[in-house]
Amino acid sequence: MASHRPGSAPTYDDYAYDGESYNGDDSFAADADTWAREEWAPGQDDPRPSRGRRRAPKPSRGSMARSGAVLGVGVIAAVGASSMAQAQDKPPVAISLPEPVSDVAAGISDNLPDAGSLPGVGGLLGDDEAPEPTTHTSTPFTQASMTTDEDEAPVDSGEALRARILEQAEQQQAEAEAAELAALEQAAAEKAAAEAEKAKADALAEQKRIEEEARKKAEAEAAAKAEAERLAKLAASYLNPLASYTITSTFGQAGDMWASGYHTGLDFAAPTGTPIRNIHTGTITSAGWNGSYGYQIIVTLDDGTELWYNHCSSILITSGKVTTGDVIGRVGATGNVTGPHLHLEVHLPDGTNTDPMPWLRNHGITV
Repeated sequence: MASHRPGSAPTYDDYAYDGESYNGDDSFAADADTWAREEWAPGQDDPRPSRGRRRAPKPSRGSMARSGAVLGVGVIAAVGASSMAQAQDKPPVAISLPEPVSDVAAGISDNLPDAGSLPGVGGLLGDDEAPEPTTHTSTPFTQASMTTDEDEAPVDSGEALRARILEQAEQQQAEAEAAELAALEQAAAEKAAAEAEKAKADALAEQKRIEEEARKKAEAEAAAKAEAERLAKLAASYLNPLASYTITSTFGQAGDMWASGYHTGLDFAAPTGTPIRNIHTGTITSAGWNGSYGYQIIVTLDDGTELWYNHCSSILITSGKVTTGDVIGRVGATGNVTGPHLHLEVHLPDGTNTDPMPWLRNHGITV
């Protein structure tokens, strides 16, 4: 009989003897291939097989219980992973267990036999291949997370919400900056328009001011010219010495009241204080007290003619140039008089005392 390796299944050659099959019939030849693939469980004392085929003993009920427990743990893990995949966007719910499932699974796994020693399994595993160690996790199923492919990171709902919030914040910030820029541009445009309008209004106001100044200047010049013309005309004219009066005595009237025996002038009776106006432009050459004439003012004209204003109550201008109509004194009753009046005398350039009435009429004055 051919030798065989310990622990391996016997072959057809192991039981052939002198060209005859085992038990003197051909039944072994029919089952040889099938039997060779089955696990041979030899006895402890005799390495040779006993009469007939021997199969490996069936596993005990304890081994089946342990296999069922492993299968149950796998089902629980699959269900838990599926539930976690569906609840990836929901907050984890804490589950309180008397003993962590991972510890139970680890305890069960430690008591299981090696896969190579199980009947019908050892032959499927190659001699050079070793079963990959089972990795047990101590993390409860309630804290497991859903994973995706290696190249794709898991999608986190918090990160997605944060990204949307940041995007909305950036969009709102951009809109706010655009609105602020538009407001600044509008404010700048309004300011520029206001400044342009103000500049236009200032230019118009300045133009009006210049025109008003020119108008006032022209009016002032015209008024000054008119006044100069009036004064020139007035200076060349002659004026009655009193605005209101009564003639009481004429030139040449005889009487013992006068030292010369006759009246040497023309008397204009008026109340005391009546203004005395200069008859024609000239220069005051004498002003003061003069005996029987009382307070006297003498105005010498440009041609040398002298006008004597006598019996004044007061003298207002004592010297200097005077023009026609200037108030030089007031009517009084000083000197040799019988009442308040103006005694006017006219002395020609050669010193001759002439009648004032025809002289005044010759210069356009109605007396």
